[in-house]
Amino acid sequence: MAFDPLALAAALRARAVPFALATVVRRERPTSARPGAKALIRADGSISGWIGGACAEPMVVKESLASLRDGQPRLLRLSGEGSAVLGPTEGVVEYPMTCHSGGTLEIYVEPFLPKASLVLVGHGPVIDTLAALARAIDFDVVVASDPGAEPLTQLALTRQTAVVVATHGDFDEDALARALGSDAGYVSLVASRRRAAAVCDSLGRRGIAPERLEGLRAPAGLDIGALMPEEIAVSILAEIIQTRRSQNQAAPEPIAAPSAEVEARDPICGMTVDIATARYRSETPAGTIYFCCLRCKETFDARASR
Repeated sequence: MAFDPLALAAALRARAVPFALATVVRRERPTSARPGAKALIRADGSISGWIGGACAEPMVVKESLASLRDGQPRLLRLSGEGSAVLGPTEGVVEYPMTCHSGGTLEIYVEPFLPKASLVLVGHGPVIDTLAALARAIDFDVVVASDPGAEPLTQLALTRQTAVVVATHGDFDEDALARALGSDAGYVSLVASRRRAAAVCDSLGRRGIAPERLEGLRAPAGLDIGALMPEEIAVSILAEIIQTRRSQNQAAPEPIAAPSAEVEARDPICGMTVDIATARYRSETPAGTIYFCCLRCKETFDARASR
């Protein structure tokens, strides 16, 4: 049965599995991949489909994983020997491909990430308005009457999850304790400042980590002078969006020290190679050399034997 990338993409989307879709949009002979060829790359680096040979695939996987981290698509230009050199182009990520016979591939990489989710615990007009507004901007919304409700206990609260608690004193601490003990990227409490302070003290006595308590938004929402429940809902949704955007723009993790290197540079084509999964390598007096494909290894070995 022929590989159907769109059917696989639909199945992954239905299961909220992140992936990137890579599509060949242009080629110059003699590359064998044709425009329209597609591959899906999952967050673990596994690939389904075909968008080029051994030289193209590692770079597509690398940029696909980067797109899943930053949520941004990118256009790749992989240029082989003898292809026209166009020079730096805004919006294009360029790589040399000296390990194949020539030609050029241009590949568009688009990330597909699970939708942001909003968990609302409680009841009342603020909750009702928040649910309607969040659905309008394509959030997955779950409303639970209390922290023990079945929909809430079965949910995995991830960095893409925002939790808003508005039980009006009935189950505030229980709901917040569960949310703050998870990976939820945003947690807030709808309450007065006096009530919010009392809840924070109670959570501290329950052993909630101070750094998690510091991240609790209590009272919930940006200070826009909101008075009506609908206005409060707007201020909370604005705060959720602001938090998500600031998290996405956070500084990248520091580069590992040389002693913990996980990548190496192919000395033939200049490509970055993942050390753990590199299939082709050569042992030299200076250490192990890693290659993106068999041709680069053979070229290196031939030069070294002269």
